This record gives sequence, structure tokens and C-alpha cells, in this order.
Amino acid sequence: MILGIAGRARSATGTLLLAVACIAGPTSAADAGWRAYDRGDYVAARILYDAAARAGDRLAQYNFAMMLIRGEGGPADTEAGIAWLTKAAEAGMAQAQYNLGLVYESGVAVPRSLTAATAWWEKAAEQGHADAQVQVATQYFLGRGAPKDWKLAAKWYEAAAENGDAGAQYIIGSFYEHGDGVAQDLRKALDWYALAARQGDVGAAVQAKDVARRLAASGAARPAP
Repeated sequence: MILGIAGRARSATGTLLLAVACIAGPTSAADAGWRAYDRGDYVAARILYDAAARAGDRLAQYNFAMMLIRGEGGPADTEAGIAWLTKAAEAGMAQAQYNLGLVYESGVAVPRSLTAATAWWEKAAEQGHADAQVQVATQYFLGRGAPKDWKLAAKWYEAAAENGDAGAQYIIGSFYEHGDGVAQDLRKALDWYALAARQGDVGAAVQAKDVARRLAASGAARPAP
């Protein structure tokens, strides 16, 4: 049994943030929308994003959704914002898929559904979205909105760890230390703990030293990180 892992698993905050960088191939209207937003002209940005969103630009759909939800450049309209966010997610935008998962987890303007949240996070996770990978891993780890499956939890925690997430590095280190969802491997556990420790995780540094001592005692010596 892993102690303290559930407390380390990141929970969704429900915070929806405006995208600040264009994805590949934005339309000129979407690019103009960002320039207007960047200079603080939210009214113009909202008009430009609205037009580009209706033309099918998924970045514009996402940013228009965020402006509607946040009430920037005009009245807030959460329901319409979620509709545009869904369009961007259905068009394959990973950040939109991740945020839509947050929406379903919190039940903002939609019926709360942890199953739907997991499904959207998994779509984003498959595109390499690190936060979504952590969320999916946690869903499988807890059996929340998905069947409890430590092998799948390990798969997604390791993916997030490879993407540089320190919390996921600690968790997958613990999985390898205890053989939960993966074959026990103290060397891999040490490597992951060491990576998390280098990012300032004090608990990971303690675990790394303990695992290094155990490896040394077993004759598989390795310098402590």
C-alpha cells in the first residue's frame, strides 16, 4: 500500500486560463485577436475571436470560450463559453480537452460527471498534456470516474514524470519502490526520486537516500543523489 500518495496526487482547481500562445496554423483573425487581447483591447479581441471561432479556428474557439466564461470584453456567458470550449476540445485541442475535464469534474454549467472528466483528460493525456496525464493517473489510482487500475495509473504517472512533473516523479518512484502497478525496481525508484528531489521535492530527497542505502546494503551500490 502506498502511503501519502493520494495526498500528493494533484486535484483539479477548476481554474480556466486564456491561452497565451498560438497553436500551429492560426487564422489571421485569431492572430489579430491575440494582438488585441495582449494590448488590453478585450472588446476587439472578443469580436475577432468570435469571427474566427465561427470560421472553425480551434484556438479562436478556445480563447473565445475563455473570454465568455470570464466576462472579458462583454457580459459573461458561461453556457456559451462551455459550448465553444467543447467545440475546441472536439477539434482536438489538448488544452481545451484538459479544461473541459475540469468543467465536468466541478459541474460548472454542465451535469457533474467524473467519467466524462476522465474521458476528456485521457484525450489530452494522449497528446502529451502533462497536467492531464496526472489527472488521468489519479483517476485510475483512486478509482474515481474510472475503474481502479494501478497499472494504468502507473502508465500515466510515468508519462507525466517523463514530461517533468515533480509530483508524478515522486509518485512513480513510489510505485517502483513498492512494486505497485509495475514490477518492483529500486534502481528506477531511485532515479525518479532523484529527479523529483532535484526539482526541490524534500520528501523525494529523503526517499532517494533511503532507497540508495537499501541498494548499497543489497550489494547493488549506487552513489546517493
